[in-house]
Amino acid sequence: MMPSLTVVTICFNNLADLQKSCDSVDRQSMHPFEHWIINGSSGPEIAEWLQTTPQPAYRKWLNERDHGIADAFNKGIAHANGEVIHLLNSGDCYADNDVIETVMASFEKRPEIAWLSGNIEMTRGGMKVVVGKPFEKLKLYRGMRSVSHPTWFLKKKVYEDTGLYRQEYKIAMDYEMMCRIADVPYLYIDKTLIRFDDTGVSSLNYLQSLKENKKAYESHFGSSLLLHIWQIRLKTLHYLLQTPFGKWLFGLKKKMGGENW
Repeated sequence: MMPSLTVVTICFNNLADLQKSCDSVDRQSMHPFEHWIINGSSGPEIAEWLQTTPQPAYRKWLNERDHGIADAFNKGIAHANGEVIHLLNSGDCYADNDVIETVMASFEKRPEIAWLSGNIEMTRGGMKVVVGKPFEKLKLYRGMRSVSHPTWFLKKKVYEDTGLYRQEYKIAMDYEMMCRIADVPYLYIDKTLIRFDDTGVSSLNYLQSLKENKKAYESHFGSSLLLHIWQIRLKTLHYLLQTPFGKWLFGLKKKMGGENW
């Protein structure tokens, strides 16, 4: 039988983003078993919208302050009753109306897999690109540049076996989780699953996320020269993409089909 899905959406004072994500869920050809909204907002707008606007039967919510992104993720996972969990952040959207149906069919066809990922549409160098690659443990030193957390679907048992997101990481809690599940049975879907909201904390604090990635990697695998070299490369590219010349170079790279290199 096809497993059940819980979608978890965390939010903080961003009603318009939440509404966009909820609409994306509601337009799916196959709806989730449940859709949990974890609302840690300081203002009343989201709670009022959830309570006063008709919502589908599968939508549930928790309105209470949290201690950051990892804590909010963990609250959603703790409330989830589905066999598979997808963390769809507020502002992110499913790329097509058949994403949930496609993903859940993959879990049904391949019951041995415990998590999967796919492609994501995002902005790089001011241009829309689609990136995504199969996860490779030996390339974990590269971070999660093409194995994007918004595209992950994990069986709840993975969290039960490996633990929840660690609150000591303010940005790279997803990368640290990927280090922990590196040996868990996995599947890559060559399909664009998510349209990414580029205004999130990991996009706005990229250099801090690199520091946390380094800390997470070394906590699991020890010091790595490859990691050090790769982070220098990423920092250089980050600064280069802020310049007109860097954006021109990336545009050329995109024309050559290399945005996923």
